[in-house]
Amino acid sequence: MSNIYKTVMLKDLMALRTVVKSQHMKHYPESHINDYEADKIIESLSEPAREKLIKLAVDYGITRL
Repeated sequence: MSNIYKTVMLKDLMALRTVVKSQHMKHYPESHINDYEADKIIESLSEPAREKLIKLAVDYGITRL
């Protein structure tokens, strides 16, 4: 796995975490919705998918949840 802490800016990582937690992890048990689990999902995404997800998060205001 790539190290997202070196490749993604902090503000973008926070946006990605918000999206992943609210959309990708909505059916997870509450005890498993945390930054560590979100980061594992984010690391599994390709770079173009991450960029697209960041753009959608900003465009649709998901980062302001």
